[in-house]
Amino acid sequence: MGAMDALSDMVESVVAFVVLIILGIISFFITTFIVVAGADLAGVTAGGDFVVLSAAIIVAASLIGGSR
Repeated sequence: MGAMDALSDMVESVVAFVVLIILGIISFFITTFIVVAGADLAGVTAGGDFVVLSAAIIVAASLIGGSR
């Protein structure tokens, strides 16, 4: 049963990896919308590169913080 347990653990890890990637992409799109809306509310014209950079930093920080 050792091989079956190892295979089961590997499949579980791959599924968890795929789910986390999908959730990261979804949260990136939501965070991008929030950053753009916040910049509009502040009256700032944010360039696309800065919006993507700030959204990426926020999502990375939340994923790293959520793993602990």
